[in-house]
Amino acid sequence: MKVLSREANDFKISLEIFKNWFNLMPVPEANPKSVENSVPLLNLYEADFYAWTQEQATLLRSKQWNQVDLPNLIEEIESLGKQQRQELRNRLSVLLGHLLKWEHQPQRRSRSWLATLRVQRRDTLRLLKDNPSLKPDLDDALQEAYENARDLAMGETDLPQQTFPLSCCYSLTEILDDRFYPGESSLLLDDSES
Repeated sequence: MKVLSREANDFKISLEIFKNWFNLMPVPEANPKSVENSVPLLNLYEADFYAWTQEQATLLRSKQWNQVDLPNLIEEIESLGKQQRQELRNRLSVLLGHLLKWEHQPQRRSRSWLATLRVQRRDTLRLLKDNPSLKPDLDDALQEAYENARDLAMGETDLPQQTFPLSCCYSLTEILDDRFYPGESSLLLDDSES
């Protein structure tokens, strides 16, 4: 049984209340019209997403429940969470790819690689701080990200495939530690701390 953080539990409760509340609302018309410009909302969703979001916000604020494009609104809310998980995987992929390159091609290390490692670490930590409910997914995200990182490192270094382990050889603590740089020491690290 997973134990949810207070924020995740509050969100889950709020989402359930939201779903129940909308179940009590009247079913929207088959082809609702936009309040401001009489464009069908479903067409607006497909034609101009930004305008659709503004329209939905206006309808929600003014409690015009029967005008809300509920199916698309639910889909968009769900996709927001998926985007955060995808961002975590992407950041970990870039970070791990650079750690692999750093370890296996010390002669090619650069300030650019160092900057990428630092930025990706900070941004990953911020993402986890802003979205604490992603933490239970970290192990899966790390495995998926490592597959991508390995491919990136192979493609950018031209080193043989067997150079890179099949599974991630760094712990999550190491990956996110701004003092961890695998392989032999580097003067770049000394220069950057002064």
